[in-house]
Parts: sequence; structure tokens; C-alpha cells
Amino acid sequence: MILAGDIGGTKVNLALYEAGGRGLECRVIETYPSRDYSSLREIVKLFLEAHSAKVDCACFGIAGPVRNGRAQPTNLSWIADVRELITLLNLEKVWLINDLEANAYGIQELAPDKLVELNRGSGINGNLAIISAGTGLGEAGLLWDGRRHLVIPSEGGHSDFGPRTDLDVELLGYFRARFGQVSWEHVLSGAGSFHIYQFLRDSGRGTEPAWLAEEMKQNDPAAVITKAALENKCGLCVQALDLFTRYYGAEAANLALKMFAIGGVYVGGGIAPKIIEKIKDGTFMKAFIGEGRMKDLLATIPVRVILDDKTALIGAAHYAAAQSGKIS
Repeated sequence: MILAGDIGGTKVNLALYEAGGRGLECRVIETYPSRDYSSLREIVKLFLEAHSAKVDCACFGIAGPVRNGRAQPTNLSWIADVRELITLLNLEKVWLINDLEANAYGIQELAPDKLVELNRGSGINGNLAIISAGTGLGEAGLLWDGRRHLVIPSEGGHSDFGPRTDLDVELLGYFRARFGQVSWEHVLSGAGSFHIYQFLRDSGRGTEPAWLAEEMKQNDPAAVITKAALENKCGLCVQALDLFTRYYGAEAANLALKMFAIGGVYVGGGIAPKIIEKIKDGTFMKAFIGEGRMKDLLATIPVRVILDDKTALIGAAHYAAAQSGKIS
């Protein structure tokens, strides 16, 4: 039995998988609010108490840099330590990997109906890239060695935001006054969509309706803004979602160029499926291709949106199974 985990700033998904003739099969899955617990060890212990099983190997994808078997999720206060997990699970080896690394391993387990194609592209073999906006922004690459893809983890979501237009420069100045050094995660994340909205509101590009302000007090502002935009109920929200989508396409292109991802770019994370109709309207791809010197190359790159929010979870299971020799 394989224990797999996807550790994010908002929620922790844990699951048990079996490796069989039909690949990895999920036996049970549970979700825990990340901030309700003091450690990953505590969550894993609760999961095992609820689902008794002999665990043969385990891997956890975590939203943050992993060094020497330790990681602090970027948007959480607690630290995950592989040594604590080895003791708890009574295993010789437990793997802790970056969550986008887990997402990358999960791509090969996805069924075709879990993907939405934005750009067919050339369809040739080559490097891949994955970008995922959710609570934070994750990025990773997959190097094609001529036979298979080798995953390259990164913390590219924390690289500096780069403006293209005068509006972007104005937004950068607004963000710098609030955050100091501005990363792409400040823009492309759940909090980022709210930050974009606040910039548009505070720079006089629309008036905030009283009903919207009240809803944002009661609920997650990003979710409120997105819903209002998709329903075309608030002009400011429509602008904010449009700008968010454009930035998503622009940074996906940046990643594609850095990884030379001619084999394709995958858009993952929790946000993309929720705004899929907006992503499909052309705004994303227009920003992705852009007007730069590499626009002809970018136009040939396949781009697909991942609809399965358990991709990182099955990717962690895939990694553990491969490292343990359960699958090739």
C-alpha cells in the first residue's frame, strides 16, 4: 500500500494507493484544512488511525522548497520533517518532494478527459513545463532526454514579476509599496487576484459596489471577485479576472521559454478549472504568444489545462511506487 500526500497552504490531501495491473488505484482519500493542525505528522497520524493499513512506502508533495528532508510550506507556519514521518510510519524511507514536482509526475497518469486543450501546437517530443496557481504559484519543468521526461523542481513562482505594459508598470509600483520586492506569486495566486482587484479599485478604474464589499467581508474575496466576474455582475471584477488571466498566460510563456518546453505547457492548480471558460476565451493564449521575438515559437507549443485537482496526489504516489520498484 502506498501513502501519498499533497500538502498545500489551504488543504492537505492524503490517500492510499495500490499499484496493480491497471496502474495506480486509489483506495481511500481524505482532506484536512492545513491551518487547523500543528504539523504534517499530526495529520498523517489521524489519517492512519481512521484507515488502518500496512503502508509499504510513502511520498508527500509539499508547497515549498525541500532541503535535507525538511520543508516549511510557503503559506504555513509548521515544518514537515521526513525523519518524523519515517518514525511514525516505521519505514526505512519516506520521500518529501516539491508539490509541483509531484504534479509533474502526475501528468503521465492523467486521462485525456482530465485535460482541456488551449493550443494544439506541433505535437513533437521535447521538454515540458507546468505552472499552477492556487494558494501560491508553483512552477516545474520536465526535461526530455530522448526516452523519458526527468522532472526539474523549481521555486520559479517567487521570481520577480515582469511588466509588459504601462498598466503593468503602474501595478508593479502599487504592489512594491505594499510588498517590497514583487514576485509572480503576488499576482498569480488566490490572494493575487484580490491584490489585482484592489489595484484597479484604488487607481480609480471603477467603483466598488456596496454589495460586493459586504460579500468580501463575509467570504473569501478572491472567490467573490471571480464569481462576480464570471457572472458579469461587476465591471471591476471583470477587469480583475481579465488581467489575472493575461498575467497567467504571460508567465506561462516565460516558463515555456526558460524550459524550452516545445513538448507542451500544462496549466494546473486549483484556480484554472474554476475559471476555465475565461481561460478558453483567448485572453490566456493571446498573452502566451505575445508580440515578442519568440512569438512564432510560442505559437507552436501545445498548451493544456489540467482539470484533475488530485494530480499532485497521484504524482506523489507514482514517485513512491517508482522509487520502491512497484512500477517502472
